[in-house]
Amino acid sequence: MASDGARATEPIVVRVSRNSDRVIEAERGAHAYARARGFSTPFYAVIRALASAVLRTWFRVRVSGVEHIPSDGGVIVASNHKNFLDPFFIGIATRRHVRFMAKIELFKGPLAWFFLRLGAFPIRRGESDTDALETAAAVLGAGGLVVVFPEGTRVDRPDALGAPRHGAGRLAVQTGVPVVPTVITGTSHLWRGALPKLRSVKIAFLPPVEPPQPVPGHDAASELIDERVWPAVQDEYGRLSAKPGLILAALTVAGVGGGLLAKRRLGPRRQPGLVGKVEPRRLRARKARRRGLPRLRVRR
Repeated sequence: MASDGARATEPIVVRVSRNSDRVIEAERGAHAYARARGFSTPFYAVIRALASAVLRTWFRVRVSGVEHIPSDGGVIVASNHKNFLDPFFIGIATRRHVRFMAKIELFKGPLAWFFLRLGAFPIRRGESDTDALETAAAVLGAGGLVVVFPEGTRVDRPDALGAPRHGAGRLAVQTGVPVVPTVITGTSHLWRGALPKLRSVKIAFLPPVEPPQPVPGHDAASELIDERVWPAVQDEYGRLSAKPGLILAALTVAGVGGGLLAKRRLGPRRQPGLVGKVEPRRLRARKARRRGLPRLRVRR
């Protein structure tokens, strides 16, 4: 009986192993492409033009501070993250070619071809991914622009940001490139069912921050992100979120109604709260399922 049971499990073990090998091989191939070729210039130009036409028209995109992005050379754009479309909004806001990390789940099937030729490369979220960091360092060393979301995943709450991780800081210290703190507002809860809501999306690029020189016994990456980059993102996020809408601003200037409400909207607004380090949804869902398993077994 024991030998029969062992034989019954063998095909499953083989299939899992082969599937795992294919995933690892595909991941390595994606990093190799990102480091060597990087992207398809004609394909990127077409997708950028289409995205710009749609996003700027539908979401009334407003961009400020583009002059803070260096015109050439390696640079890290460190932004808050509210929506899947955030990399596309950043991509249409600057004329430089945008390279960005994307969750590894997107590099399966036909989506892999799409994202690789746009300039994306995979990252394993929720763990230390040295391959992703090495690819990012290679892109920066070649003078590229890499978008990093220090929160590590999307934080849906419009009044809060996630506590930042320090991967962007380590990259900056390692490569010596500046970090441009970046803020996106208006992309929280962007969808109503399958359709996007009518929103005004604002993108602000802040003055670049040069990485400190590494000193033995001192965490330069944490200092860069926690004390210089993320406080700037918090301040600007609060400022942009406090700005009134066009209609309310026009009524205020004209002195037509809405006086007290307009004053409140125009007044200063405190910084958004930090919700701590947020795990990717996939990990949160997996933990929730594990917590639910004992209850299901008890009920049976």
